[in-house]
Amino acid sequence: MPHTTDHHEILDRVSEERGGTRNVRLAIDPRRTAQLVIDMQNGFVEEGAPVEVPAARDVAEPINRISKALREAGGLNVFVQYTTPGPDDPSWSTFYERFGPAAGTHKAAFQRGSHYWQLWPALEVEDGDIAVEKQRFSAFFPGASNLHEILQERGIDTVIVTGTMTNCCCESTARDAMQANYRVIFAPDANGASTEHEHAATLHTMGRIFADLWSSDELVALIEAAKAPA
Repeated sequence: MPHTTDHHEILDRVSEERGGTRNVRLAIDPRRTAQLVIDMQNGFVEEGAPVEVPAARDVAEPINRISKALREAGGLNVFVQYTTPGPDDPSWSTFYERFGPAAGTHKAAFQRGSHYWQLWPALEVEDGDIAVEKQRFSAFFPGASNLHEILQERGIDTVIVTGTMTNCCCESTARDAMQANYRVIFAPDANGASTEHEHAATLHTMGRIFADLWSSDELVALIEAAKAPA
C-alpha cells in the first residue's frame, strides 16, 4: 500500500517552529536540478526480494512523473544503484555484523550485474539519464560513489531525493547532500519504507532540518512553472 503520512501536517508544525516558513524554496531551476533515484533495484522492490520493501512498488509511478518533467525541462535524472563492496574494501564489517545471518545473501544479491542489482523494470530510464553505483547507504559518503563529482561538473545545486528505503539510503543521502551544501527536496510519495512509522519519522526529520517536502504533483508543477515564459 502507498504511504499515507500527510507531509502538509508536518510542514504546518515546522512552520510554527520557524516563524511561518514551511518550505524554504518556492521555485527551482530545473537546469541545475538532479533527481537522485535511490536503490530502486529488484533486490528492494521485487516481491520476495532479499530486502523487499513493498511500498517501493508504489513509488515507481511518481518517480517516473518527476523524471519526465525534469528531463523535458533540461534537468538530470540519476539512477543510483547499491553495489556490494569489493573484496578490497573490508572496512564496512560493522554493517554485515549488524545485518546478521542474512549478510551473505545480501552480499550476493547486490553484486554488480546480478538480477537483484538491476533497476526495477517499471522505472522509465531514457537517453540522457545516468546511472551511478554506490557502496554505502549515502551516495555522498566519501569514497562511496562519484556522484558529487558528476553533479559538480554539471553545475547542479539542487537535488530531489526519491526511491527506497525512506529511512535508510534515501535519508542518508539527503542528509549528506544538505551538508555538502546542496539544496535538498524530499518527495514523500516518491520514497518507500518498510513501515509507515519509519517513513513518517524520516519525513519529520527531513522537513525540520534537511530538506523541503514536495509531493510528486507539487514538484511537477514547480518544474512546469519554471518552464513557463516570464
